[in-house]
Amino acid sequence: MIAAIEQQTSTAVPTANTIVASLEGVNKNYESIRALRGVNFSVRAGEIVALLGPNGAGKTTAVKLLLGLLEPNAGKARVFGADPRNPENRTRTGAMLQVGRVPETLRVREHIDLFSTYYENPMAASDVLAAAGLEKIADRKFGDLSGGQKQRVLFALAICGDPDLLFLDEPTAGLDVEARRMLWEEIRKMVDRGKTVLLTTHYLQEADALADRVAVINQGEIVAEGTPSEIKAKTSGKKIRCISSLSLSILRQIPGVTDVKEDREAVEITSAEAERVVRELLARDENLSGLEVTSAGLEEAFLALTQERR
Repeated sequence: MIAAIEQQTSTAVPTANTIVASLEGVNKNYESIRALRGVNFSVRAGEIVALLGPNGAGKTTAVKLLLGLLEPNAGKARVFGADPRNPENRTRTGAMLQVGRVPETLRVREHIDLFSTYYENPMAASDVLAAAGLEKIADRKFGDLSGGQKQRVLFALAICGDPDLLFLDEPTAGLDVEARRMLWEEIRKMVDRGKTVLLTTHYLQEADALADRVAVINQGEIVAEGTPSEIKAKTSGKKIRCISSLSLSILRQIPGVTDVKEDREAVEITSAEAERVVRELLARDENLSGLEVTSAGLEEAFLALTQERR
């Protein structure tokens, strides 16, 4: 039997460092499949947290628990200190929907007007349209929009209630570079106003650019957590990109090389001893050109953290 939904919750705007959403020792099973295994995870007020993980890692399950759409088999999910299903809590949260759940015959402005009625103190429709860059298409039917335009409407519906906690699942999927940057700026503005954002994305540059903190989930467990810089520091090494006459097999045999792959006309070498490898490359290949050395990024750290457990 479903436990009675807790009725007590605080409607005050959370102060900095207050935990506004958490999973406490959560297990979640789908029959014989263990989606989450003893997960402890929290989101503090006024921060953007990126929850990253490969497909099937448990990201969606974690978010659904915090939205009150699922119940844990063990442990607790909490939002604003109470059950996520509490009606008052739900009016303080916003979440991006999936495209298939939005009626295609309503116009953009009609969608925003309808969703705004679900909230006690919604944003003005004009502000929502401006924030999502929808002013010029406000009177168009949702079904007539491009994929990127639909994505911006979903963002508008997520923020129209002026929520204290915002869940964004792949918010910039299908957007061009300009629209993506605009959405990033609006997310930052919300946080500047004291809002809190939990972001899931496969676009790691987005997590690196936006997140104050990153949590990496794999096989139902949180395997790393920290600032983007701290996560990147977990992968020691650098990337060496160059055009070389040496074969891939020879490059892999150079001491200090951990990975080699082709990158169009060049090769990309990963090494924890980049300086040593570069000296060896120059000694072995007098025609070496296009040499670039860069630090490992969030993508390399993400791959290292998730692949080593497979």
